[in-house]
Amino acid sequence: MRIGSHQLPNNLFVAPMAGVTDRPFRQLCKTLGAGYAVSEMAASNPLLWKTDKSTRRLNHDGETSPIAVQIAGSDAAMLAHAAQFNVDKGAQIIDINMGCPAKKVCNVAAGSSLLRNERLVAEIIEAVVKAVSVPVTLKFRTGWNANHKNAMTIARIAEAAGVQMLTLHGRTRADGYKGEAEYDTIRAVKAAVSIPVVANGDITSPAKAKDVLNYTGADAIMIGRAAQGRPWIFREIAAFLQDGELLPAPTVIEAKHLLLAHLQEHYDFYGERTGMLTARKHIGWYVQNIMGGLDFRRRMNDLNTLDAQYQSVADFFDELAVHHERLPYLDV
Repeated sequence: MRIGSHQLPNNLFVAPMAGVTDRPFRQLCKTLGAGYAVSEMAASNPLLWKTDKSTRRLNHDGETSPIAVQIAGSDAAMLAHAAQFNVDKGAQIIDINMGCPAKKVCNVAAGSSLLRNERLVAEIIEAVVKAVSVPVTLKFRTGWNANHKNAMTIARIAEAAGVQMLTLHGRTRADGYKGEAEYDTIRAVKAAVSIPVVANGDITSPAKAKDVLNYTGADAIMIGRAAQGRPWIFREIAAFLQDGELLPAPTVIEAKHLLLAHLQEHYDFYGERTGMLTARKHIGWYVQNIMGGLDFRRRMNDLNTLDAQYQSVADFFDELAVHHERLPYLDV
């Protein structure tokens, strides 16, 4: 699997998710088998580039290559400038966001709302491709709503403008994240273009990953929410695709070490106070489907110091390890 000149180790990708796929999480997923990860959305408005949030999102220190940055906005010139700015900051691939369904994004005519204006889509893509020498990719949805699916048109516009990879989420803007993703549109787009196509949406298990790849013919799959609290899903999928092996759940001790290492990287990245507060959601995802996890999450969220939070996680997994060798997942 290649994106431009970049040879990837496999075709298992981490989806860009605001507030989730920061540098520590991306690196962890890559360590556990993901071949590629895209950053959280970077603002196209230069007025926002010096905020703490943007500064962290521009920090790629020590990150495994290739470094991919997603940009979002609705002004072609501004997005072209943002692409140049991020390349200067170390981005090796620029991804354009036309897939986010969040209201705060769509209300400013960005994200998946752009799909309603095909002329603007073309202007943006052409401007960004011309602005940088690195590969440009596009993440988008099947259309605005069930009656207005234009993924095929968008895909052809993107390919003609020089986009080097497409990631298609199998839902419309109106769907948000409700219902089930559909893969017929992804399959049709893959058959119609010559550039790589990545399938995204509801890929939650090794078997589902294999089914989606086989059905759509996609070159790769992108996993988002299913990796939250379960970053080892990438090695599970890789093993299943290679030889049909279903790996067992991680041991409790391994999960403990992975989460504590993740927390330490998270604290170092965000600082003590912000790190402690933002780590709560990650810890919650790790334990939400584990025996005793919900009760622990409630107790943990009442803790107000970094040291107490870290120690509570260590103690929770140590207690689990007394009774269980492997993570005791609940049937959900």
